[in-house]
Amino acid sequence: MTLTLHELAIDTFVHMLSDLTHVLDKATRHADARKFPADDLARFRLAPDMLPLSAQIYLACYHAKDGPARLLGHEPAMPERGLQESFEQLGARIKATLDHLHGLPKAEIDAADHRRITITVTPERVFDMTGFQLIRDWTLPHFYFHVVTAYDILRASGVEIGKRDYVPHVGAYLRKV
Repeated sequence: MTLTLHELAIDTFVHMLSDLTHVLDKATRHADARKFPADDLARFRLAPDMLPLSAQIYLACYHAKDGPARLLGHEPAMPERGLQESFEQLGARIKATLDHLHGLPKAEIDAADHRRITITVTPERVFDMTGFQLIRDWTLPHFYFHVVTAYDILRASGVEIGKRDYVPHVGAYLRKV
């Protein structure tokens, strides 16, 4: 079986963003049960020099759209800086990203595995790679970093979540014996 670029990228983004929605729902219930605004959690961070939860979710969604845009030859949007969103806005951002991902053309994504892609960070730092390398070595690591960091912020904030909450979509593969 050969894994397509769409399966590697888009299906991964959809699973993990859906799982992130599940984690945010648990965080909302956690805040409600303890009678504090869930929006307080959006400002939490693991360390003073790290971005808060709201930025982690924003950047996970950004990378889920940026990689496919580059695969399709589109100019990706520049990430916004200093964005603070409420829990409701974070949920809406994830939903909008999922809707966007569901609308991407599978055949065009799959055909981009050898497309040459250049990412210019600064004039001295330019990355050249294929579409497959972009997804495997750039997009997915950045995406997972922000999803995991969002999960870790909520876990460190006392939200009762575990690995089953992080990857509940894996339960579909559970074989009953």
